[in-house]
Amino acid sequence: MNNKRIKSTKSTQKPKKHKPDPFFSGDKPRRKQKHASDDDSIKSSDSEDEEYGEKALADVADVDGGGDVDVEETAGEKRKRMAEAYLEKMREMARREIEEGDDDDDVAGGGDVEERVGRMLHKQQMEDSGRARRLIAKSVQKPKTTDEFRFLVKHRQSVTAVVLSEDDSTGFSASKDGYIIQWDVETGKTQPYVWPSEEVLRSHGANELQGKAKKRSKHVLALAVSSDGRYLASGGFDRHIHLWDTRTREHIQAFKGHKGPVSCLTFRQGTSELFSGSYDRTIKLWNAEDRAFVHTLFGHQSDVLTIDCLRKERLLTVGRDRTMHLWKVPEESQLVFRAPASSLECCCFISDDEFLSGSDDGSVEHWSVMRKKPLHIIKNAHPLLTPNNLENNGQNDDLPNGDLNHAPESVCSSAHSWVGSVAVCRGTDLAASGAGNGMVRLWEIENDTKGVKPLFELPLVGYVNSLAFAKSGKFLVAGVGKEPRLGRWGSLPTARHGVAIHPLHLS
Repeated sequence: MNNKRIKSTKSTQKPKKHKPDPFFSGDKPRRKQKHASDDDSIKSSDSEDEEYGEKALADVADVDGGGDVDVEETAGEKRKRMAEAYLEKMREMARREIEEGDDDDDVAGGGDVEERVGRMLHKQQMEDSGRARRLIAKSVQKPKTTDEFRFLVKHRQSVTAVVLSEDDSTGFSASKDGYIIQWDVETGKTQPYVWPSEEVLRSHGANELQGKAKKRSKHVLALAVSSDGRYLASGGFDRHIHLWDTRTREHIQAFKGHKGPVSCLTFRQGTSELFSGSYDRTIKLWNAEDRAFVHTLFGHQSDVLTIDCLRKERLLTVGRDRTMHLWKVPEESQLVFRAPASSLECCCFISDDEFLSGSDDGSVEHWSVMRKKPLHIIKNAHPLLTPNNLENNGQNDDLPNGDLNHAPESVCSSAHSWVGSVAVCRGTDLAASGAGNGMVRLWEIENDTKGVKPLFELPLVGYVNSLAFAKSGKFLVAGVGKEPRLGRWGSLPTARHGVAIHPLHLS
């Protein structure tokens, strides 16, 4: 009987249905594989509002002097204390402005202190999220005769990358000989980074030397610094991304995975997410805080040259395949923009929906996410002047976009006129571009119908391989050398290797 009962139980038991894993069956999967296509679309997101709140609270961590805090304080109590301190700081600013009668056009409107604080917070949130643009280009005054690029830091070989910390007080630069230097913007005091031994590099995650190689290349092509200023990332010919602690200037991690030289790096603003581009045609995402690899993006058909990222999870890349890609990272969707008749060399965001690029034909392009072709092309942006045109000092500021009728003596066929770097002062309408023709040019980015307007030319001999604006727009930093960043052609023997700084006076 017992055997029959057991047999009966087995025969009547129904097979269980397999429940799919919720990670794969969710309505909105985190990552959905899509083929790179010109028809892919990117939709905007308001996630930066939450990130802005986190950033605002973090900014006041030191408001109360970093005094003693109860050990039993919970996370919620800490957030409340930081928020109250931040609001009190804003109230003090509002009271001071009311007493001094200082009415900012964007904040003015009367009302009591609380109303003014609300308007100030709204304006700051819009600017930090990239949805409002500070119009400072028109207030940039013409450089005085005494204003010029002043060399702040010296390097032994051509500088390939220059970056500034979030508060603009500290700068970082790297050169082809592998030297990475941290320097103070005000005093110019330098502190070098020392490469660790081969044993330490391997213990930090680096691959072993391949073949008959006795030492690894220290040639650095790219730098990036995190928003909190804790991490500095470097990449170059050794195919690794090296992570450094900026407080101790010590090497802490080597990320391996790229099969070609690492040509460009960027941190997403306000996060520890690090993006890298390589000659292996891929873009990789890393987490500096967790010291971990996250994901790989595919789409370029040739070397990835330049990369940029703002606060949103959007990524802008340029490759030798004459295309520029705008990525929405979580979904891996991308828009592909094709250059009309030249190879793109560099790019940067103006806002989440607009961006700037430089080409090897000497032109600067203004793009919008709404069009696959440039909104405006500024041809002959960095002409190599012929002897007959030197007496004009290259002043072609009156030329409309793309018009060369009045400048027949200027040519852009030489490598000296290739636009090797572009930069935008974050959240503003002020931009700059650099080449090897002896001039850094400032531009005003107007609306879609008016394009890009030339402002001033700042003389600087050498290849301008990297540019960085202060967040305030009060100065511009350039990394220069005798050779371009990605090659050794067209050397300029009279140029100097180093980092130069130029003041910008705002009215």
